Amino acid sequence: MRSLARAARYDILRRLAPPLRHDMVVHLQSLGMMAEALTARLERASVEQEELRASVSKFNRLSRQAVGTCLQVSTWMQPAEDDAVQIQEGAEECMRLLSTSLNFRGFELRTELGGGSFEVSRSAMRFLLTAAVFTLTDTATAPGTITIRTEFSPTHGVVAVDYVPQPGDGSTPWHESGEMPLAWEEVQALAADESVQLLRNGNAIVLRLPRAVVTSPLKMVPV
Repeated sequence: MRSLARAARYDILRRLAPPLRHDMVVHLQSLGMMAEALTARLERASVEQEELRASVSKFNRLSRQAVGTCLQVSTWMQPAEDDAVQIQEGAEECMRLLSTSLNFRGFELRTELGGGSFEVSRSAMRFLLTAAVFTLTDTATAPGTITIRTEFSPTHGVVAVDYVPQPGDGSTPWHESGEMPLAWEEVQALAADESVQLLRNGNAIVLRLPRAVVTSPLKMVPV
């Protein structure tokens, strides 16, 4: 069972590599371009002290953003100690990572996020919501709409993912994924490993995620 769950995680990470790589390099690319522009101006001795101070401040801000983003991406491989996320935030993160590639293939992604506060495991949310979207889009035979809905009960957060095909008028470009679909047995094993209830009914998949429980000791804030 665990080997199937590991296989699912690896396949999902492999397919998410392009958007995750983009997240890591976007701030680094900005730093590189700024460095080249500033170097050229320094060589021409055309930088005032105030401009130089402002550039250094911007370098510092972008470098902090780059470090923060790289650390966030690394939690896909090794969850952070505080591995919890609001269910709406977790859904939005997955949508952001998946939207570009799925829009190119002909899918429109929508969210209907319920209000309120409910924390779930970030790792479970990431992998299982992504697996649900991949499962529905990999087996689709036409462009359509993927809708993600969230709500919660006192004990569980519920995420419903639905695929509705568009009318076949041929106006929306359609591209198959070119990937081997995730094996449903692997997705089920992943859900079991994360203690998540999983149900599929045709073009709809429902996840019931337990409330995240803090297991690491609280960190004291220095006085």
